[in-house]
Amino acid sequence: MLRELYPFAEDSFSRFPSQSNIYGLCQAGEQELLAATLKGKVVCFRYQELQHKIRPVAKEVQFTYIPVDAEIVSIDAFNKSAPNRGLVVGITFIKDSGDKATPFLNIYCDYEPGSEFNLESIAQSCLNLELQFTPFQLYHTEVQCDDNNSETVFLLSGHDQRIHLYKENASLHQFEEQPVERLFPELQQLPSNVLWLDVLNLAGGRRLSAFGCQNGCVGLALVNQTGPEVLQSWRVQFDSPISTVLLFPLSCHAEPSHANRDTSVEKESYNLLVTSTIEMAVVYRDVQEFGLSRSACLSESHHCDAVLCALVIDLDFDGQKEVLLGTYGQELLCYKFTPAGSGQFQLQWRRSFTSPLLSVIYLDLTGDGLRELAVLTLKGLHILQHSLTCTADLVLERIIQKVSALTAGSELESAKAPDTEETDAAAKKEECSAHTSTE
Repeated sequence: MLRELYPFAEDSFSRFPSQSNIYGLCQAGEQELLAATLKGKVVCFRYQELQHKIRPVAKEVQFTYIPVDAEIVSIDAFNKSAPNRGLVVGITFIKDSGDKATPFLNIYCDYEPGSEFNLESIAQSCLNLELQFTPFQLYHTEVQCDDNNSETVFLLSGHDQRIHLYKENASLHQFEEQPVERLFPELQQLPSNVLWLDVLNLAGGRRLSAFGCQNGCVGLALVNQTGPEVLQSWRVQFDSPISTVLLFPLSCHAEPSHANRDTSVEKESYNLLVTSTIEMAVVYRDVQEFGLSRSACLSESHHCDAVLCALVIDLDFDGQKEVLLGTYGQELLCYKFTPAGSGQFQLQWRRSFTSPLLSVIYLDLTGDGLRELAVLTLKGLHILQHSLTCTADLVLERIIQKVSALTAGSELESAKAPDTEETDAAAKKEECSAHTSTE
């Protein structure tokens, strides 16, 4: 690994009472994380000011109606779409009742004014739903409804080869299950159990939906949300279960037009990252135009055991996103897109941990405007921070560049000013002469 390319330093590590899983970490609000452990515990992680210093704090939250012997499967949270207010938390778990295990979905949401974002109050306001299937990933996404308003809903995959939709009933102040085909026609008639789902909303009322299945099938659909109507769909088959699918935009330089051959145009394409338990990770390029026909493999991604989690973010602040892969082999891999030639993803650095990686989230925990990387492993939660020295140097460099550009632009305008004044004077003189001759 090129150590100078690794942009993080570990700030803290919180050990949990029991291990988590790949569905066990989510962001709750702007500056908090919720981590669920298999033995029925949910830990809230945040930074607080203690003794005039910002320090990390991990505290268990007592969510009601989760038995002490329950095994938590997945957790997710979101802020309601405007103009509605409030934090919503969803937790799936399995209760061992002796002869049989019973799965449940608990949805927590407080409607009392002033308590909509209070996690302690929210944890006491529970809707308890018994499930008829074993739950997997709990996922939220914003969807366009019939009245052209947007609403955030829960999507829950299960061992019954279905995706279940849970939407808020505003009049009853509670969530209820609705037929998924009403809002997501692309998520019906699935070939296998869905292990991972991702949805990306596009401009013009469209969206891309992707899912990865236990039998290795990957599905992708382009949907017009008015209707809704599936415009195009694609599928591809892998040889092992799919661990992650992730849709993301990526800027690239398009070919210059005939009218302007000297300048290349910045084009944003939408891409799909697919990771599986055995094979190399793959990025399908520009899926809106080419579907699943153009692929780029991420070399060495299959050398560290199964890839369990992934993230696409701009780590070095150059405007170009990097791909992060977390593996069961205890490695965090970072790939950089190189637009030259056919466009490939090259391994930039790798970082070893002491246990398998389960989930990664990039968020501003400390509230200083600079995001941290939260890495959930089998043993606990690692918080990695950017180097403040390197970031400050980069900010100063960008400010100097901006000032230089503004100064150069100002000097150019000043140089043009005399020419403009002479032109205006000449024009006025001609106008006066024309007026005199007319009289």
